[in-house]
Amino acid sequence: MKYFASGLLFDNDGVLVDSHGASLVAWQLWAEEFAPTANWNDPANAGQRAEDLVRRWIASPDLFDAANNRINQLEQDSSSETVALAGAVELLTSMPDSLWTVCTSANTNLGRARLAAAGLPIPAQLVTANHVQRGKPHPDPYLLGAERLGFEPADCVVFEDAAAGAQAALEAGVGLVVGVSEFALATEADIVVRDLTGITFDGEVLFIPDKNRLR
Repeated sequence: MKYFASGLLFDNDGVLVDSHGASLVAWQLWAEEFAPTANWNDPANAGQRAEDLVRRWIASPDLFDAANNRINQLEQDSSSETVALAGAVELLTSMPDSLWTVCTSANTNLGRARLAAAGLPIPAQLVTANHVQRGKPHPDPYLLGAERLGFEPADCVVFEDAAAGAQAALEAGVGLVVGVSEFALATEADIVVRDLTGITFDGEVLFIPDKNRLR
């Protein structure tokens, strides 16, 4: 498949890097301390900002600062366990960072730490949870990502694995939403690929091998 675009916008966790195991341990520890009844392991939580989940689950707003600081620390402490997913290093290092950025629901310190731990370049125009008033599933992260690259959202392609992220991309009006992994089959992504293996982008043409497509 070939698709014409100006820029690429990537979610991080589940698309570029695997931080799933460490994140689950962090949230389990957090829930034991702050919200024992929270459904922290629900896949529907994927792609959302930690601060939004904390607000949803804590019993009192007075606990927010302590609870939010705690999950941020737990996830930061485990960031070194993050590894790159298939094809991510090859794709990102093949492009100048004027053509792509990462729009992650992680905070700035965590987003940068996970990229670094996975051996991936940190884009100059990185968008994190700290940069938007509303996180995914709202469109704000992808609107800001496109703006920082200097492109219209309709001229950008988003790579996402989570339903919240795919919804954010669609509401931002991007040209194409590429779901990544079998997990993304449950999203409204336009197409779904197994991983980023074999995908190339020259600043005009995005090439996605047909053998890598799941849908």
